[in-house]
Amino acid sequence: MSEALWCVVPAAGRGMRMGADCPKQYLPLAGKPLIAHTLERLAAHPRIAGLLVVLGARDELWPGIETLHGKPVRVAIGGAERSDSVLAGLNALPSEVENADFVLVHDAARPCVRAKDITQLIERASETDGGLLGAPLRDTLKRAGEGDCSLATEPRDQRWRAFTPQMFRRGELVAALGAVSNHGRAVSDEAMAMELAGFRPLLVEGAEDNIKVTTAADLALAEFLLARTA
Repeated sequence: MSEALWCVVPAAGRGMRMGADCPKQYLPLAGKPLIAHTLERLAAHPRIAGLLVVLGARDELWPGIETLHGKPVRVAIGGAERSDSVLAGLNALPSEVENADFVLVHDAARPCVRAKDITQLIERASETDGGLLGAPLRDTLKRAGEGDCSLATEPRDQRWRAFTPQMFRRGELVAALGAVSNHGRAVSDEAMAMELAGFRPLLVEGAEDNIKVTTAADLALAEFLLARTA
């Protein structure tokens, strides 16, 4: 496997749940846009060769970053769904990235990912069909019914929370996402597309502070976490 991997960063979403005036990836976080923290953490990792950021078609807020930490930052235009955007990013990767090469995919709204977790994912998943960062479910899990009443307690054994980065071979992920698109099926992450294609991604436990910023409370927590891990 190549020592350095490209990372696709889907950033075409609008983040409607935040109720903000701009997409959440551009919200201010510790003095700069949220996405800037994410990209800097990724580019600073020695095993990442470059970043492919996938933007919305009408994105007027992208600051035009071309390099970070001496590594190239390229852009592509995404689609309506996350899977469409990731597929567009994979297809826009440099020609030297071959189908058999592993690539990473990381959420633009996860600015707190730890370098040691990226390293662990690359080292462990490269020995398999690919994998993803995550954490075993530790909270009690309830199934809700009408009116948000608790109907039952669900088993949490063998349940994991899925994080990013996720890492798969370029050609296999392109095929898996293409199949999803052709069948009109929605998937919540790349691992789901690979599961549907018959693969069994490796779950690699990472730090639970690798949060995805979805609400205003998440944004405040991310600022605290960034200050603590700076």
